[in-house]
Amino acid sequence: MSYIDGFLAAVPVANKSAYLAHAQYMATVFMEYGALQVVENWADEVPHGKLTDFHRAVQAGDGEAVVFSWVRWPDKATRDAGWKAMENDPRMQADSLPMPFDGKRMVYGGFVNLLDLPGAGARP
Repeated sequence: MSYIDGFLAAVPVANKSAYLAHAQYMATVFMEYGALQVVENWADEVPHGKLTDFHRAVQAGDGEAVVFSWVRWPDKATRDAGWKAMENDPRMQADSLPMPFDGKRMVYGGFVNLLDLPGAGARP
């Protein structure tokens, strides 16, 4: 079963275009190293909760949107090899890859699929 890297970040609304360009750049690199899919999602209906919520998770402030993203890899071994190779890729160095958001508030992690059903119209 595939392996997922998930990301949650607060992005200044004014940086939406810059974030999209950054995400497209990163997607190209991820795909070169074996990723099957890269998905970026800009907050639309993200309610504030009473105890916890997406906004609190990344300390999103006024003028910031929550972004929820994931990268699908064929398996954990491909993901691990891809990340290892990206560590030495000059395109991934901080000075050549400025982030249009505060990376210190980004939440991320690797996940094993528990359930992965085909979408509408897919054949088993």
